[in-house]
Amino acid sequence: MPIKRTIKKEFIKTHPKEGVVRFVALGGLEEVGRNMMFFEYGNEIVVIDAGLQFPEETTPGIDFIIPNISYLEAKKKNIKGLIVTHGHLDHIGAIPYIMNKIGNPLIYTTALNRAMINRRQEDFPNAPKLEFEIVKDGEIKQISENFRVEFFSTAHTIPDSIGVILDTPVGKMVHPGDFRVDYDVEGNPQNLDTWEKIGKQKIHTLLLESTGADKEGHSLSERIVEAEIEKIFKKADGRIIVATFASLLDRLSEIIKIAEKYNRKIFVSGFSMKNNIQIAQNLGFMKIKKETIIPLNEINKYKDDKIVLLCTGAQGESNASLMRIINGDHKQVQIKKGDIVLLSSSVIPGNERSVQILLDDIARQGGIIYHSRMVDIHSSGHAPQEDLKIVMKMVKPKFYTPVHGYYFMRWRNAQLAQEALKLRPEETPIVDNGQVLLLSKDAARISEEMVPSYYVMVDGLGVGDVGEVVLRDRRVLAQEGMVVIITTLDRHTSRFLKNPDIISRGFIYLKENKELVEEIRKRIKSMVTRVPSQQIDADYIKAMIRDQIGQFLYNKTNRRPMILPVVIEI
Repeated sequence: MPIKRTIKKEFIKTHPKEGVVRFVALGGLEEVGRNMMFFEYGNEIVVIDAGLQFPEETTPGIDFIIPNISYLEAKKKNIKGLIVTHGHLDHIGAIPYIMNKIGNPLIYTTALNRAMINRRQEDFPNAPKLEFEIVKDGEIKQISENFRVEFFSTAHTIPDSIGVILDTPVGKMVHPGDFRVDYDVEGNPQNLDTWEKIGKQKIHTLLLESTGADKEGHSLSERIVEAEIEKIFKKADGRIIVATFASLLDRLSEIIKIAEKYNRKIFVSGFSMKNNIQIAQNLGFMKIKKETIIPLNEINKYKDDKIVLLCTGAQGESNASLMRIINGDHKQVQIKKGDIVLLSSSVIPGNERSVQILLDDIARQGGIIYHSRMVDIHSSGHAPQEDLKIVMKMVKPKFYTPVHGYYFMRWRNAQLAQEALKLRPEETPIVDNGQVLLLSKDAARISEEMVPSYYVMVDGLGVGDVGEVVLRDRRVLAQEGMVVIITTLDRHTSRFLKNPDIISRGFIYLKENKELVEEIRKRIKSMVTRVPSQQIDADYIKAMIRDQIGQFLYNKTNRRPMILPVVIEI
């Protein structure tokens, strides 16, 4: 979890005549996910993306993590628009939680992105009705007096992705969102003319994502991925189960085409995947024959060699379709010997263990597994080192700021820019979440000012009500366990009416530690009887038990369980 920094107030004049654009990321620059950033000039703000992050080991019990928008909330009248680059949850997932707080600004995005945002909005009936301005490749929009935006198409793993050229009073800022360079089967790069045109515009600052900056080489051609998947289809004589991200629409579209070529029917398991395919089909991004997709509840009517099951869960998510299939909790499908299982996605950092368990369980049940480390059935949507360099050299910016990813990723990205563009370190500033990058015509410097950017956690129906104290308690319970001590006293004499009850959860097994339990009881009796009866106070006794028994257990076990004392006076 990013460190919660002390906010130092620095009064910086940002009147337009001062010629300073402020760039701030509220998420995405110290993690993978939660992407949200904004540019500010005078009393005008343009926001780019509003994504969520999935929980970490340090955030037990949390559903999602979203950006902290307290700075924007205080300046919501200044927000002139929200630009959404593409429809992945790490770029749109926070929208239902924040729009009413930041004044429900106009959203500039493409048709597919709008449809995916609106579909998610349906799950939040109390959220405001969103207003959109649909944009296309090459369009220019004057968002405010000082901000004009030119939109350009980008290659990613989802159709209708866009990048932005933000024209500001100090120069043009380019941010393509998540992107990659496409290649044909022979390894020739495609559609570089877009970057060439951008490079002719004298770009002030280029902001490229860092997710692939620590990976050498070029992007794997999606055509190669399709060819490898087709090889598997061609020789398969049983069911094919394909697990991938619900929003990997380009890949899903090609898999459906291959299935149609080999006369197989498509069955979709996963609510989000089903919705996304329907949205893409309605907007013409997927051309699917009418008889290709069959309702999942009819899967048993078809022979195995006619079945392709598309499902979510390639990351080993506990509630996703593939995991329910493996665990035997799925109503229509279970793994059977000879099933071919394709995991057509890369492993998100932090999910390595859950993916390994997934692979083990499929293998134990007789499934035949293919994944991206075995054969080329996945190509990342994030540009690796050589592709980043290609774009850098074509755009030729004056300054370069790496975005999206952990610090090491962004540091490596900055190094690439220094190598490729011969820029000095001060010309490739590496900013963290909440830091303010001051951009003038001839300089890019990091201010000492900090904008609040610490985690805002979504837990059930609560947004932001789970803070550091609650998380600390959850971590203690997960790592050390808890001990409940119930003390029953006579209200008048303060004498014990019964032996203290000891309950342990996640700490020790009581039946195997009877001596320790009796020692706890003796110490509780001793400490309470030493207190004069006229001074007996339930809160005082609870505090005393918590402190002294906690220290005793640490001395005995070198562990610090959570101590929950309960005092009952009868």
